[in-house]
Amino acid sequence: MSKLAGRHVAIIGAGAVGVISAIEALRAGHRITLIDPGEPGGEQAASYGNAGWLSSHSVIPPAEPGTWKKVPGYLMDPLGPLAIRWSYLPKALPWLVKYLLSSWTEAQVEATARAMRDLLKDAPLLHRQLAEEAGVPELIERRGVMHVFPSRAPFDRDLGWRIRKRVGIEWLELDENEMRQREPDLHPRYKFGVVVEEAGRCRDPGAYVAALAAHAIANGAVRVAAKATGLKLQGDRLVAVVTESGEIACDAAVVAAGARSKQLTASVGDSLPLETERGYHVMIENPESGPRNSMMASDAKMVVNWTDKGLRAAGTVEIAGLDAEPNWKRAEILREHLLSMFPKLPKDIPASRINTWFGHRPSMPDGRPCIGYARATRDVVYAFGHGHVGLVGSARTGRLVAQLLSGREPEIPLAPFAPARFL
Repeated sequence: MSKLAGRHVAIIGAGAVGVISAIEALRAGHRITLIDPGEPGGEQAASYGNAGWLSSHSVIPPAEPGTWKKVPGYLMDPLGPLAIRWSYLPKALPWLVKYLLSSWTEAQVEATARAMRDLLKDAPLLHRQLAEEAGVPELIERRGVMHVFPSRAPFDRDLGWRIRKRVGIEWLELDENEMRQREPDLHPRYKFGVVVEEAGRCRDPGAYVAALAAHAIANGAVRVAAKATGLKLQGDRLVAVVTESGEIACDAAVVAAGARSKQLTASVGDSLPLETERGYHVMIENPESGPRNSMMASDAKMVVNWTDKGLRAAGTVEIAGLDAEPNWKRAEILREHLLSMFPKLPKDIPASRINTWFGHRPSMPDGRPCIGYARATRDVVYAFGHGHVGLVGSARTGRLVAQLLSGREPEIPLAPFAPARFL
């Protein structure tokens, strides 16, 4: 057992990363306090609104070479797949510059893909094991996911798929007839498909995170419903997490507060370029039609996934900060795309059967999360900034957090994820 085992660790954030970090840290012999003002798996959490994909092949950063040419379009189209609000542009500009520069060359994109492959590989299996431990094995399915295209041409042009091949990801290609056999309700405009068989899906992300939190609590974690506002150091030692309800004394802390982690890292001197990629989803209860498998549409840039609550479509990005009001027209666009993809869905579905959601993806500009120690002390571990891969990436991240807390060698190289890359 590590000489650092048995510490009192305060984990800030009860999303997917936080609760899995709690489970793995308990397994390593630590005492855990889980701090979050919201209910684990509740509608306020990014984990709740996740598309539900366990896409271990999602290794490509959001920006690619040439993305800078599209920025004027992002500013002009408030309903596009990636929108930037004019009013927020001055504040977002430093992050956007880093975002573009981090993927300026193909070599940079491939370096990120190789790092992300290490983080995401075998994720559906790791999640399945966690779900079994938590008593909800039915919520994780490992049956592959599908990408659909209007033709083979956009797939062949896509740098991301070429790089996926280089980093060892395999897939099955489907022609129009094979797609139609698998997905008879899909609009006939889609004529080419790719099935990534290693990937999986979660049937209810909110319920899954809630079950994992309950499992952590059943194994000894203590939950405190409070908002953390800072970290308190004495010299290079952590002594407490500061919350709006008072201080919580502890020996170590994990910052896993998603898009709200920036204030916490700043409290110990680390100014990190964390931004929120605001996301939306729309969900139809008891739909009359839909996919047989989870899929992503290349033209709509959205994921469609069956959940236990209904058929969910999620995707697109809005850069507008933490405090701006939602633009619900973005959710309406997702609904229109969904109805277009599956023509048998009625166009007049009652509003009572349509649910919409809005939340915050925590994103670093280079498409890699921050996983590592704070600069001021090894008593503080950062685990946030997963962007579009928070759910799928949480399983291995939790293991890495426990290894860092215990002073053990991490199971994958962490240099690509080191917070120091921005400091």
